[in-house]
Amino acid sequence: MTTPHPLLAHAAQQSYPASCLYVVATPIGNVADISCRALYVLEKVQAIACEDTRNTAQLLKQLGIVKPLMAAHEHNEREVADKIIARLQQGESIALVSDAGTPAVSDPGARIVDAVRAAGLKVVPLPGASAVITALSASGLLNDQFYFVGFLPNKAGQRNSALTALTGITATLVFYEAPHRIIETVAALATLFPATRKIVLARELTKLFEEIHRCDLGEASAWLAADSHREKGEYVVLLEGATPDQNGELREAERILSILLTSCSVKQSATLAAQITGQKKNALYELALRMQATNEA
Repeated sequence: MTTPHPLLAHAAQQSYPASCLYVVATPIGNVADISCRALYVLEKVQAIACEDTRNTAQLLKQLGIVKPLMAAHEHNEREVADKIIARLQQGESIALVSDAGTPAVSDPGARIVDAVRAAGLKVVPLPGASAVITALSASGLLNDQFYFVGFLPNKAGQRNSALTALTGITATLVFYEAPHRIIETVAALATLFPATRKIVLARELTKLFEEIHRCDLGEASAWLAADSHREKGEYVVLLEGATPDQNGELREAERILSILLTSCSVKQSATLAAQITGQKKNALYELALRMQATNEA
């Protein structure tokens, strides 16, 4: 008979109430990053609600755990929340996991947690691996604050508008990005933000081909193009925040655009403001569009 790991005994010392939803963080790549508490709870609960039953079944197989699974993805969260609540009210405990990392953070789960809380039932989180914190810890970016953006919109216009709204933020900007969009997203960043800002491109975190590269934003597209393998694997992208000087430049650009927009088109205003301030025309164009929309609202 295999002797349980001593740390599992410590995991058992905490209170684990019945009729409870346990939000369990799972590894983002390396299965060895599973916590002892997560192992204990996954063994203890009556069922596991998961983003993709195939992925979770594979994880549980590696962990040596057999449990009934419930599909809980972005298309059925409301429906599965009702089923989870009914089971919790009957005295069962259920774990909620996503494919990787922490549920409800740029992953399904928030609606389920909200519904369970609204029903007056208990929710207990179990911390674990985080792609955001993993990338930040190895970035060397000297900023105590970060602004988590998550995934940007798919459409170019909406993405550029979202990025323009972030140009003045002084905290480190954190994005998630899929491999098939990384080149397009980095190009958009280079169009709207100063080329001298530091960017960190972290791919395949905790996996065999993990790569964390830091450079000036103006050099990032060339780095991606230098190796086709860099278009594979999920990315965490960190972008250095704005400096106080850049914030001052942004306010001055807004002042100039507000004057120009009274008599010029958005395109003309952006062109003239770029000539006056030396800032990027595309960024000023997106800013002018936002200002015009606000004025017309």
